[in-house]
Amino acid sequence: MTKEGLNGITMEMTEGVKNEGFQADEEEAVEGLGGLRETSSSSVVLSPNGEESAYTQIKPYAGMPKEVLLMYSNQARYRLPREILFWLLIASTLALVALTIAVIAVSPRCLSWWQSSAVYQIYPRSFKDSDSDGVGDLKGIIEKLDHFQYLNIKAIWISPFYKSPMKDFGYDVEDFEDIDPLFGTMHDFDDLLAAMHDKGLKLIMDYIPNHTSDKHEWFQLSRNRTQEYEDYYIWTNCTESAPPNNWVSIFGNSSWTYDEVRKQCYLHQFLKDQPDLNFRNPRVKEKMTEIVRFWLDKGVDGFRMDAVKHILEARHLRNEPQVDPNQPPETVDSEFELYHDYTTSQLGLHDILRDWRVEMDKYSREPGRYRYLCSPGKQTEVPLTSSLTSLPIRLSPARFMVTESYDYEEIDKTMMYYGTNNVKESDFPFNFYLIDLPDYLSGEGVYHLVNLWMTNMPRGKWPNWVVGNHDKPRISSSVGHEYTRVINMLLLTLPGTPTTYYGEEIGMENVNISVDEIQDPFGKFNPNATRDPQRSPMQWTAGEYAGFSENKTWLPIHPNYTTVNVQDQKKDNESVLVQYRTLSLLREAELPLHRGWMCFIHRDADVFAFVREMDGFPHAFLVVLNFGSDAKTDLTGVSPLPEDLTVRMGTRGRKGESIHKSKIETRRGEGLILQYSTQQRLHPHHASSCYVSEKACYLSALNILYKC
Repeated sequence: MTKEGLNGITMEMTEGVKNEGFQADEEEAVEGLGGLRETSSSSVVLSPNGEESAYTQIKPYAGMPKEVLLMYSNQARYRLPREILFWLLIASTLALVALTIAVIAVSPRCLSWWQSSAVYQIYPRSFKDSDSDGVGDLKGIIEKLDHFQYLNIKAIWISPFYKSPMKDFGYDVEDFEDIDPLFGTMHDFDDLLAAMHDKGLKLIMDYIPNHTSDKHEWFQLSRNRTQEYEDYYIWTNCTESAPPNNWVSIFGNSSWTYDEVRKQCYLHQFLKDQPDLNFRNPRVKEKMTEIVRFWLDKGVDGFRMDAVKHILEARHLRNEPQVDPNQPPETVDSEFELYHDYTTSQLGLHDILRDWRVEMDKYSREPGRYRYLCSPGKQTEVPLTSSLTSLPIRLSPARFMVTESYDYEEIDKTMMYYGTNNVKESDFPFNFYLIDLPDYLSGEGVYHLVNLWMTNMPRGKWPNWVVGNHDKPRISSSVGHEYTRVINMLLLTLPGTPTTYYGEEIGMENVNISVDEIQDPFGKFNPNATRDPQRSPMQWTAGEYAGFSENKTWLPIHPNYTTVNVQDQKKDNESVLVQYRTLSLLREAELPLHRGWMCFIHRDADVFAFVREMDGFPHAFLVVLNFGSDAKTDLTGVSPLPEDLTVRMGTRGRKGESIHKSKIETRRGEGLILQYSTQQRLHPHHASSCYVSEKACYLSALNILYKC
C-alpha cells in the first residue's frame, strides 16, 4: 500500500510492530525529510527485498516488550543454544532412567536380615533375671541388648514366654495372646520389641501350633462338648485301661489319656497336659491364623514353627508298625520303637504351613519403619526418614519363618519345608545334622554332615547350621571344650545362616544336675534324658550368681563361671567371645564369606577344608578346620591356590603368618582362615563340589555387585 505525501514523496506503508520507545528517533527522522510527518504510527519497516530497515538495528534492552523479545529469541544464535540445552536435558533424564533400570535389573537381591547375621537363641528362663526371683524375664533381656550389638548379631529367637502352667516350661500354652507373669507383662513385651527395633535387632517368636495346655479355654470348652468347640481336639472312644491304638508320645508311654468329664480319650503327642489340636477342623486353622496376625500386628519379625511334623494325624487311627516286629506290643513305650507313619508328616501338612506363609507375606509387603541399604561390603538399616539412598532398596523388612522338624534319616522330608519353585514355605527348615558332631568328630565326619545337607537342599535355597539348642547337650560338653572355637569358625564361615544357642559364644558347658534338682518334665520321666544340663543360667560375670541374678537361680550355675563369663572374656583378645565377635564381623564384611561360592577341596581323618570365593573379587578364603589330631595338610594339587597364603584369622592366633600350601600345619581343634589373591576360580571346573545360593559377580571398577 502507498500513500502520497508532501513534496511528492511516496512512502511505503506496511504493518509493523508498534514500539513507543522509538518515538523520539522517529520524530527526528521526519524533521530531516523537510518536516514530513507520518500521519500513522511509526513502524518497523522491511524493504521490498526483505532487508531490515535502519530501525531494526537497535540492541535488545531491559524492559523491552514481549513482541520485540520474541523477535530476537527466534534468531538462530538464541534459538539453537536453547534447543541444544533442552534436548541434552531430555537425553540426560532418559539416560538416568535407563541406568536406574539397568542397575536394578542386574543387581542381585539384598540379603534379608535373617541371612546377614547369626540367629541367636535365648532361653528366657536362663538369660537374665531382672527381679531377683531366680528366673530370667523380658526386662532382663532388655538389659542385655547391647550384648547382641557387641556380637554383631541382628536376629534373636526367644523361646516361649506365653501364659502357661509351665508343665513343659512354656510349650504348654494357656493363652497365646498373653505373657506369663513369670516373664513379665504385655507392656514389658512391647518395651522389649521397641527397644530391639531401635537397635536394629529382629525378634523371632516361638509359635506352637500342634497343641495347647489342658488349661486353655478351648480345651475346657471342648471337654464339655460346647457347641463349636466340640471337635477342636482329637477325641475318640476308649476306656481308661484300653487306649484306642499303640501310638506313643514323645515323652514316652501312650499318646492317649482318658478324660473323666467327656468320657473319651484325647490325643497328646507330648505330655498329657498338652492335648493336640484338630487341624482338620477349619475353625481351628482360622483361630491359629488369627494368633499369627495378632503378633505380626504388634511388629514381630518372624516365627519359629515348633514341632510342625506333628500337626496332622491319620484319620483312621490304626496302630503304627513296630521297628522290631517281634517285640511284645505291650512293652512298646518310646517313640523310637515305632515307625510314625500315621502321626507325622501327613498329607495336608504343607498346605497349612503355606497358608501361614501367605499370611506373613502380606505383612512383608506393608511399608516398614526401616529401609535396607545394600552395598558390596555390608547391609545396614536406616530409618525411612534418612536422606541416604542406595540401590536396591527394600522398603519393608520381610517376615521370617523357620520350621522345626526332627526327621533324622529322612532328610528328604525336611527339604520339603523349603517349598517349591512356585510355592514358598519356610525360609529354611532347621538343620539339626551338625548336632550329631559327637558321633562324626573327624574331618571326614564333618564333611559328611555338611555335604549331606548341601547335596539334598533344593537348588538356590539358603542353608543353615545348628549345633545346639534347649533340647540338646551343649556342644562344648559333647565333643570337648577344645573344639569350641573351631566349631564356631565352622558355623560362621559356611554358607547360610548359623544359629547360636545362648552361651555358645563364650563356650558354656553342661552343668551337672542331681536327680533331686531335675526341673525338666522329660527328665522326671527319664532322668538320663533330662534337658536341664544345657539350660543353666547365662554366665555374665565372675560375681555371685554369675551376674544372672542377685538372689538365686532356678538351676545350678556351672562352677567354671568364674573364668567362663562375658565380662572377663571381653578383656581377653584371644577369648572364645572375642573370636566369635571377630568371626561375625568378618563374615559380614567379606563378600565371599557371606554370599560367595563354597567349594570342598580337602577332607581326611583330621582336617576339613573348603574355599569361599566370588567372581571378580580381588581375594578369596581357604578355611582349614582340624577336628582330629595335629596334622600337616598338603594342597599342592589344588592349582587355583597360590603357593603362599596369609592367615587372616586363626583360633590360636597366627594372624598375618605366611603359609605355603604344601605345608599347612594345624593342631587339634585349630581353625584357620587363609586369604589369597588369584584370578583363577575353583567353581567353574568343580561344579559337583561347589555351591552358591545366588550367583553374583563383583565389578571392582565401580565397586558394585551384578548378576552373572
